[in-house]
Amino acid sequence: MSQSLLIISRQAPWSGPTAREALDIALAGGAFDLPIGLLFLDDGVLQLVAAQQPTALQQKDLSANLQALPMFGVEALYASARSLQERGLQGQPLSLAVEALDDAALTILIDRYDQVITL
Repeated sequence: MSQSLLIISRQAPWSGPTAREALDIALAGGAFDLPIGLLFLDDGVLQLVAAQQPTALQQKDLSANLQALPMFGVEALYASARSLQERGLQGQPLSLAVEALDDAALTILIDRYDQVITL
C-alpha cells in the first residue's frame, strides 16, 4: 500500500525555485499514482493569484504546472484560510480551486498523511 504524502508549499512563486520544486514533486508523485495532497501555506498562497506576470521579475510562470495538477491525479488541494486572509486573497478568484482550511482543520489534515514535505 502506498504511503500518502502531503506537500506544504510555503514560498511565493517569485522567491526562487522552491515553489516550482514543490509543484514538481506533486506532479511526479501523481504520475506514479501516489496519494498526494498539496497545501498552500504562508506566502505559498501567492502562487494561486490569477493572471500573474512573472516575466517582469524574470521568473518562469507556474500557472501551467498548477493547472496540470488534477490531470496528474493531484486533486487534494488546500490553502490556509488565515494565509489567504492575511494576504488579501480571501474571496478573490484564484487560479486553482482549493479548499480553504482554518488552523484547526490544518492540524487534522497534516495528521491524516503518512509523510509531510515542507518547501
